[in-house]
Amino acid sequence: MKQLHELTIKEVHEGYRNRIFSCVDLVKHFLSRIDKYNPKLNIFLARNQHALEQAAVIDKEIAEKGIDRELLGIPMAIKDNFLTVGISTTASSNILKGYMPQYESTVTGKLLAAGAIFLGKTNMDSFAHGSSTETSDFGPTHNPWNPDKLPGGSSGGSAAAISAQLVTAALGSETAGSIRQPVAWCGVTGFKPTYGRAGRYGCIAMASSTDSPGPIAKTVEDVAIITKVISGKDPFDATTSSLDVENYPSFLGKTDLKGLRIGLVKEYLLPDMRDDVKKLILDSAEKFRSLGATVEEVSLMDPKYAIGVYTVVQRSEVSSNLARFDGIRFGHTRDSFGEETKRRIMLGTYTLSSGYYDAYYKKAQAVRTKMIDQFAEIFKTYDAVIGAVSPGPALSLGATKNQPMFGEMEDILVEQSSVAGLTSAGVPCGFVDGLPIGLQITCDQFQEAKALTIADCYQRNTAFNQFPDIDKTL
Repeated sequence: MKQLHELTIKEVHEGYRNRIFSCVDLVKHFLSRIDKYNPKLNIFLARNQHALEQAAVIDKEIAEKGIDRELLGIPMAIKDNFLTVGISTTASSNILKGYMPQYESTVTGKLLAAGAIFLGKTNMDSFAHGSSTETSDFGPTHNPWNPDKLPGGSSGGSAAAISAQLVTAALGSETAGSIRQPVAWCGVTGFKPTYGRAGRYGCIAMASSTDSPGPIAKTVEDVAIITKVISGKDPFDATTSSLDVENYPSFLGKTDLKGLRIGLVKEYLLPDMRDDVKKLILDSAEKFRSLGATVEEVSLMDPKYAIGVYTVVQRSEVSSNLARFDGIRFGHTRDSFGEETKRRIMLGTYTLSSGYYDAYYKKAQAVRTKMIDQFAEIFKTYDAVIGAVSPGPALSLGATKNQPMFGEMEDILVEQSSVAGLTSAGVPCGFVDGLPIGLQITCDQFQEAKALTIADCYQRNTAFNQFPDIDKTL
């Protein structure tokens, strides 16, 4: 029999219906695990002091009405760049230390409306600037598979919270790999919706043209449930789409992928990629073939160009977005920014300055358009493209020292799809050196149902969806 922390969303609801345990029981169980493991893993930066009271209210609702909401009584962790009323939001930066939001972000508001309980806010790279959590002003998060390893980032805290099974589900955000890369290093499941599928209102901006809120959980089914909840038109975010939100969980459970065409991106098998990592990706391609899909090698622009495009565009948007943070409004002066944030502000200011705008920012946007066009052409023939998420497994703590381009290099394989605004699932596809490796399954814009269907079928037919025994690893 599974323990409480091992249950999926559907299994939690089954437990409530059958009165095997209550919401209070589940929240107490998770709070106990957080008390035990958080001091060693540094996942949670702030806790919800009213979680047990809220759980008691939900127990009463269940007794009176049953399970009438998608996430009723589901304990969740929220990345610390989403505004949450009653729980501090810092974006892991000293400049916002102690900040209590006055309003709720759109996506967290939707999660609360669906019945979720927030247990706390998770650590991240400061202002999401990084792929490790080592730029956090409150210290790095440790990987539950090996506490001497990094969890990835910037949503490293949320991914580690699922890997350590400290909550049932979590919320992250991705600008260029910040969901898929940490779920790969932590061996869990994550999903990046299409840019504009979920509202950004109340999410502390990094790069406004690529930021995408998304779920992290134990299974594809769980991320599908959460994606359905958070998606849709946001009246406070003009970039969100008015397209109808499909019932994503209803597409899952297929036993085969017959009739689908999948492209294996040859450029994503990097020349310096470890052979054992390449083998896992090629093995995944064979698994898709065994499930009935046609898998063929396809070609995309060299990933190195995505690094250049993302670096220029992201730094430019950072310099604009972070201009609002000052001591008058937030209580801490701008010298409270971390070193990585300062570097990004300065580079962005430079690329947007007179005389350099055309040479850098305008050119980067032109190349970005070529990437979008190339993907559009690929998706005329193929339903999805696949590749590794990251060039290798989790790196050791301290790996980012004196590496100002660390994040770009670790996200090299996912940056193209992010700057093109595509949707993509990240699922475990094997292990090297006892550490998990992630597979990305990327589809065209607003093809969430298709990406989730393919990822779900793969996950149900493989045995890589595993979790570490943290009593042993710690």
